[in-house]
Amino acid sequence: MSARQENGALLALAFLAVVTVAWWAFALWPVPGEPAAWLVRARFVCFNVGPSGLPDASGWLLLAGQPLGMLAALMAICGAALRSGVRRVAARPLGKALFVACGAALALGLAAAGARVASARSEGVPFAVDAALPETYPRLDRAAPALGLVDQSGARLEAEHLRGRPALVTFAFAHCEAVCPAVVRQAVAAQRQLREKADASRVPRVVVVTLDPWRDTPSRLPALAEGYELGTDGFVLSGEVDEVNALLDRWGVARGRDTRTGEIAHPPLVYVLDAAGRIAFASTGGTEALVELLGRT
Repeated sequence: MSARQENGALLALAFLAVVTVAWWAFALWPVPGEPAAWLVRARFVCFNVGPSGLPDASGWLLLAGQPLGMLAALMAICGAALRSGVRRVAARPLGKALFVACGAALALGLAAAGARVASARSEGVPFAVDAALPETYPRLDRAAPALGLVDQSGARLEAEHLRGRPALVTFAFAHCEAVCPAVVRQAVAAQRQLREKADASRVPRVVVVTLDPWRDTPSRLPALAEGYELGTDGFVLSGEVDEVNALLDRWGVARGRDTRTGEIAHPPLVYVLDAAGRIAFASTGGTEALVELLGRT
């Protein structure tokens, strides 16, 4: 293995380390006072950082998975040169000291990230936020993707059917016992609050799209709608496996399915649509937070 190849592989590794540090710092570095609007929006778009100041499950997956994926690609392309270069550098006292310093910096960085998470949680702000939302909460203002799945009545619900009133679109599945029931209940509770105190044109429809078309087939939707207490102003959608997954991809829903158990890992996600059918906001839930965001549409 030539020295040039080894040096190139080591430089690529160093570049990956710098990018990873910058990536994590951008997502988690605490900002004194009220963060700038551009930073709030950028962190939300990149890592789904909500008002808690922390990423959601898909954001953490990206923060951890992206560097690991890049490292795996680097090892696949020039693993032999990288291993040879590391051994050559580590054989020298200065190189050994450099690797020790890098290990210490990595440990310090992980400790700082853990402290940041602990600090955010100790402030009492849950991941599904019911605290007051900042004025800088990012507005998305983009067209809602197509729906076109079957609802509990057997009819196909299209995105244009939701226009004229706000809507809350969330994603769940019947076998979920933790995140899904909580998020759907919060959306329904927000709808009920606005029905009691707002004009009828401001009361949102609630749409629940299944994450599990393998088991949540159209024939099961009436029972699922009843269990979620959706009433006549709510819809639960399903369809063929391929068309449901295509819809979830269009809406940017991160998920992972265990083919052995059928369980699906996913973050809490609620899209807030305005009366024109555009996505105004994305949220991790919380009844008061959803009511507040609906008031801003």
